[in-house]
Amino acid sequence: MRALPQTLQNHLDSGATTLCWCWRVTRRDGVRLGFTDHDRDLAFDGTTFEAASGFTASDMRQSVGLAVDNLDVESALRSETLSEDDLAQGLFDDARIEIFRVNWQNPSERVLLRTGSIGEVRRTEHGFAAEIRGLSHYLQQEKGRSYQFTCDADLGDARCGVDLNQAAFTGAGAVTVAISARQFEASGLSAFADEWFTRGLLTWTSGANAGQAMEVKRHVVGTGTVTIELWQAMAKPVSVGDTFTITAGCDKRIETCEAKFANVLNFRGFPHMPGNDFVTSYPNRDDPKAVGSS
Repeated sequence: MRALPQTLQNHLDSGATTLCWCWRVTRRDGVRLGFTDHDRDLAFDGTTFEAASGFTASDMRQSVGLAVDNLDVESALRSETLSEDDLAQGLFDDARIEIFRVNWQNPSERVLLRTGSIGEVRRTEHGFAAEIRGLSHYLQQEKGRSYQFTCDADLGDARCGVDLNQAAFTGAGAVTVAISARQFEASGLSAFADEWFTRGLLTWTSGANAGQAMEVKRHVVGTGTVTIELWQAMAKPVSVGDTFTITAGCDKRIETCEAKFANVLNFRGFPHMPGNDFVTSYPNRDDPKAVGSS
């Protein structure tokens, strides 16, 4: 049972309450934002909670055990601190959120009801809906290494050891034909073989998406053209002249690790583990090597 501050308990016992919801969001870059469903701004704990017209929340679902508790928050994009571009760029992904029940006449009378993180965010033309997940969802995420054929290291990290700053593994280019927000033709990459940057990382250095990065789905070298397709559309339009850097990709197979990066000693997979064919195999009487054959 949750213990309430005595002043807030007295307010609830009075029978005539003036309560509202307040949400405090702390993004992964450290920016803290506050919102409330009250009709005027509130301030406490060094945070101003902005009155957001249309800000509504579903009922909290809470259960015993390790099931993930969640609720949904919906709002129109009317706040100067909450823009569609920020949502599209992932600045609110896995942001920490605190949910308070507050007496808006006296904000010192409040209680922290829930702490969690922002999960799936669904955007529409003029609004959004965000899923607020309880802290128990972190217990459902995989931790540690996976026993698998393919490498579980990220290309270029400390466990991998490949230096992506080498000229052979990084390139720079510019958009020559903008096909869509996730596909375009580029210059500056003619020296690299077909598929060299597939599964790599592209980082924009100029244009509307400057500073943003996205994984590469396909790198295709045609007759006089180089086409890049990204896994997801960029938050803002891609325009002719936008520049970028791009790093080589890896499909996590030991053959690629040896042929493309000469890095087999640091391969972090288990390429010789027995597969399903071995597990389901059985001795064959026609096989002279089978047990018990004469």
